[in-house]
Amino acid sequence: MSDPQPMDHHEKMRIRAAAFRATRIYPGPVGELISRELLGWEDFGYRLGGNRMVLDLVDHVMKAVPPDRAARSDAA
Repeated sequence: MSDPQPMDHHEKMRIRAAAFRATRIYPGPVGELISRELLGWEDFGYRLGGNRMVLDLVDHVMKAVPPDRAARSDAA
């Protein structure tokens, strides 16, 4: 079995951006949990393999509309 390859800089920055964005998308404990999980994954989780779920979560967080923007569009 081969050792997992470290993530490149672009992948790490995307995960970090999603981690910080998660606290805006999901205020409170859920956003904090998502953020911590993504930051942990950025640090060492890639070594565990099976990163499809994590990358799906990153995609979801990056595409989600923050609650403050959603409220403004509802009011218009």
